[in-house]
Amino acid sequence: MIAEILTIGDELLRGSRVDTNAAFVARKLDEIGIEVRYKSTAADDMDRLEEAIGLALRRADIIITTGGLGPTDDDITKKAICKVFKRNLIFHENILTELENRFAARGLKMPSINQNQALLPQGATFLANRTGSALGIVIDEHGKFFCSMPGVPAEMETMTVEELIPQLRERSGDRVIVRHLLRTVGVPESVLAEKFRSGLKLPEGVSLAYLPAYGKVDLAIKGTGTVREEVRAAVSQTAGTIRTLAGDAVFTEDDRELEAVIGDMLVEKGLTLAVAESCTGGLLGGRITRVPGSSRYFLGGVIAYANDIKVGFLKVPTGTLDSFGAVSAETAEAMAAGVRQLTGASIGVAVTGVAGPDGGTEDKPVGMVFIGLATDKETLSRKLLLGGDREIVRERTVLAALDMVRRAVAQL
Repeated sequence: MIAEILTIGDELLRGSRVDTNAAFVARKLDEIGIEVRYKSTAADDMDRLEEAIGLALRRADIIITTGGLGPTDDDITKKAICKVFKRNLIFHENILTELENRFAARGLKMPSINQNQALLPQGATFLANRTGSALGIVIDEHGKFFCSMPGVPAEMETMTVEELIPQLRERSGDRVIVRHLLRTVGVPESVLAEKFRSGLKLPEGVSLAYLPAYGKVDLAIKGTGTVREEVRAAVSQTAGTIRTLAGDAVFTEDDRELEAVIGDMLVEKGLTLAVAESCTGGLLGGRITRVPGSSRYFLGGVIAYANDIKVGFLKVPTGTLDSFGAVSAETAEAMAAGVRQLTGASIGVAVTGVAGPDGGTEDKPVGMVFIGLATDKETLSRKLLLGGDREIVRERTVLAALDMVRRAVAQL
């Protein structure tokens, strides 16, 4: 079952609106075993739209379009459908009455232009729209399933879940999809791929996708087949091999973010955390506290940009700053120990560095960062040389600091 998603609108081609519809529909189709092989976007132009629908019909079994079903002159999708399928637009009195009643229920008189929405292609069936006025249009014939839905995301999403997917689930037959996600941190995609190249043999029907982000790589395993238990066993075997090869780079096997995983670890062990930040300017503390319930383990932090703050609040020795500078392993360790002492936290973590774009030197270039960590057992630091612009450096620093905390908590 091959599907194509066609989104319609000049605003999508210009980039003035982000196309979230295609992503939503693709996820829902994938959940029921329908493979999306093509995505396309067409302008609000009759010739271009007719061409795009015709191409989709030639190369896909299921075609889903969104957009262009409104009542105004630029909403031309219904006319394009009629041209492609050689149909006429038919007026439906019952649909018009229902539209008028819906407006009346809200104390409004229906604008006359909305009468256009009772004109629908001959021989089509319709998908109900609980949140808007444009019905979905379905033409199911000659082995092709064509569906056109409104472009308003809220309307389209409700219609997809409540109307479209139940119909398509029957067509997907006995195909089974099983997924498993392993999330890793601190190891580049290429390093993981090299490990897997020699140690991982994917069973038939199982695929592995690498989904990299700043400092993280999600490993998405997908198994397909007709016998659910066999597919599950193949996916489980693959996950076990990856778990062994990736080692402690794997921080979770669900969709939790790293800060949530750390929070659960801290709660489980009865530990608390505090932060001292220079180059990240509160980003690290913000990441930690966006987890609901983080007050159970996060005590607070100090944003210590100026050296006077490092000395006054975190008790970083002036001699350390004079001898090694603010961006140094020694200062990072002193900051971590200082915030731990200030707050009484089990773990103190600190970051200091040159985020850029200015401020770098030959000895301490832009992207040089030090992370310090202090517990009752030890105080240590890590040096990083990070690429990217200012925000990328800051984001990568936060991720590396969180990973350092994760590994420390695992040892306590």
